[in-house]
Amino acid sequence: MTPHKAFFGDSEHDFALQSDQIAELERVTGTGIGALCKRVFNRDFRFADVSETIRLALIGGGFDPQEAAALVNAYVPMAPLEQSISLAVDILAVLFFGPTQEEEVDIDMSGEIEVTP
Repeated sequence: MTPHKAFFGDSEHDFALQSDQIAELERVTGTGIGALCKRVFNRDFRFADVSETIRLALIGGGFDPQEAAALVNAYVPMAPLEQSISLAVDILAVLFFGPTQEEEVDIDMSGEIEVTP
């Protein structure tokens, strides 16, 4: 899966929900991924829906789990909720709908990476 790149906390990070993170997100929020997406997209969410989406997507993007938790604990409660919900929507949108054109990456046979504009 192509990660979503976004500024969070102190710098730009990769966010991705892989199958392990999706299963954990379902477990910790007590709901299936489809219902979770519906809640978040419709802004009828629980705080854990947002914070756990961000935490687990950081892990899926390559963060150490303890570092991801520390970053979420430091920045999500302190930021306006709109910033966190917007990030969670973007993360789940990539999972649900696929990457935007800016996030699509093509790898040709020579192994070179080309970002599609």
